[in-house]
Amino acid sequence: MELMVPVKDGEVWAQDFGGEGLPLVLLHPGVADSRVWDGILPRLSEGRRVIRYDARGYGRSPAPTASFTLVEDLTAVLDHFGVARAFLAGSSMGGATAIGLALSDPARVAGLALLVPGITGNPEFAMAEFTAEVGRLAEAGDVEGIVALARRTSAAAGTGDDPVADELIRGVIPSWFAVHPHHVPDPPAFDRLAELAVPCVLALGERDDPEVVRCNEEMAARIPGCRLVRLRNSDHFPTLREPDAVAALILEAYEAAR
Repeated sequence: MELMVPVKDGEVWAQDFGGEGLPLVLLHPGVADSRVWDGILPRLSEGRRVIRYDARGYGRSPAPTASFTLVEDLTAVLDHFGVARAFLAGSSMGGATAIGLALSDPARVAGLALLVPGITGNPEFAMAEFTAEVGRLAEAGDVEGIVALARRTSAAAGTGDDPVADELIRGVIPSWFAVHPHHVPDPPAFDRLAELAVPCVLALGERDDPEVVRCNEEMAARIPGCRLVRLRNSDHFPTLREPDAVAALILEAYEAAR
């Protein structure tokens, strides 16, 4: 079932695959929309209730017209579908959102599968050079330059032509600029990671940007009982690079949280 879900001063596109048991909610990264899950959806949704959605301004969701936070929107999606408690699988930006909800409303989160996750509140994880270069290329109207930059930074594990990653990156570039004026960051979470009290697995991509790898290592060390998985052949697109391994680790963590 696909539908538009109302959120504060806006709406987001969402998809509920039905199924039984503990809902599994998929949260996409900032370098892609929810299509990033397409390759592993059949395995994840087999006999389970899976929900995914596009964050405001991404994919099939309209651009925001008012201020919003990602955690508030996640809460609105859960409320719309009548989900009191869910297992969250979040990639990059989606990982930061999952952590934010687990800290602000822990009763709603049964467990976490964090793929190359982002985090709020870590001053050393600002990706300032990347952001500045994106701005310079945008001013020059060089969209393909931004795609190339994102490939070097986030998609280094690709070999030769990388059409799927390129399409996902190219598709979200307008989203970055549409969302930025309205997005209000969620509260800092980095120094609160020790408060997380749910089963958690964190997978980093060994071919990801070194700054992301360092941050992910420290995050895993700070989360009590977190299992760190190193994906040797992955960059910032683990669902594309190692889909079988990613699906397996999500389902293993999901089963442990039930």
